[in-house]
Amino acid sequence: MASITLDKVGKIYAGGTRAVGDVNIDIADGEFIVLVGPSGCGKSTLLRMVAGLESISEGTVRIGDRVVNDIEPADRDIAMVFQNYALYPHMSVRQNLAYGLKNRGTPKPEIERRVAEAAEILQIGPFLDRKPRALSGGQRQRVAMGRAIVREPAAFLFDEPLSNLDAKLRVTMRLEIKELQRRLRTTSIYVTHDQLEAMTLADRLVVLNAGRIEQIGTPLEVYRKPASTFVASFIGSPAMNLISSTALPHLPGVAHAGTIGIRPEDLTVSATGPILMDVLAVEELGAQRLVHGQTGGERLTVTLSSNAELSDSLRLDYRPGSLHLFTAGEGRRID
Repeated sequence: MASITLDKVGKIYAGGTRAVGDVNIDIADGEFIVLVGPSGCGKSTLLRMVAGLESISEGTVRIGDRVVNDIEPADRDIAMVFQNYALYPHMSVRQNLAYGLKNRGTPKPEIERRVAEAAEILQIGPFLDRKPRALSGGQRQRVAMGRAIVREPAAFLFDEPLSNLDAKLRVTMRLEIKELQRRLRTTSIYVTHDQLEAMTLADRLVVLNAGRIEQIGTPLEVYRKPASTFVASFIGSPAMNLISSTALPHLPGVAHAGTIGIRPEDLTVSATGPILMDVLAVEELGAQRLVHGQTGGERLTVTLSSNAELSDSLRLDYRPGSLHLFTAGEGRRID
């Protein structure tokens, strides 16, 4: 295992297009870091630079004490898990797991030991003699992770490994990946555009936007104190309400803010509430319902219990200390 350090890392493609700029991240030995952001934000490019699959235009990447900018991927002591599994279809599960070790000249008894251990950890022992075509999507992904585990690398790199699975299986595999990482304590970098996946997996989140870091913090730090309107709108489901302060000028302490943020779960129905919302639509979610409406010409969502009484308009109050204030223009947090 090893720490990973990205120091002022950038990527510029031919023609001057900048994909990543001035990225600084210190990843501790054994830490699980999730790079999260919308499509095109640079998260996969950043991961590929750590892996050696993309050249580094600026800055340095260290794995442990080594600067790896000019080191070949095979010599970086990392293992990658991709979204498309990348299994050899003509090989059995056992052969897929052993293939990389065999190519490196690992002794046969050691290969057998590592394959057996990975199969036990991932519960794929009964499938060792099957071909990938005889496995489900979840089983194939376990094999892909097993191939990474047998290498016993300094770091795991995950590039959206669950994006090809159905919603229910993604939940199951998400839990398995987290349990696996906690058991092995291998330094891990995980890329996803799914903020729920990011929140549940990460020790720390790195929120990316247009190739630059918006915020680094634990999931709860990022959720409770988003550094910008971008982070506030991206992290959390349903997303934070972002309303111009001119739409709610009567709320105390908002005069110096450009935008007010309120989480839907921090709004409550109150006969004397300062916010009047016209109800436009309701989404029933079982134990809860999402009520969508508008106030002062701006959209607003509130999370209510399923037995809450509704009408065409609602008076809303907010929990003390739950307002988030952001500057006009750049939308940076005001503390």
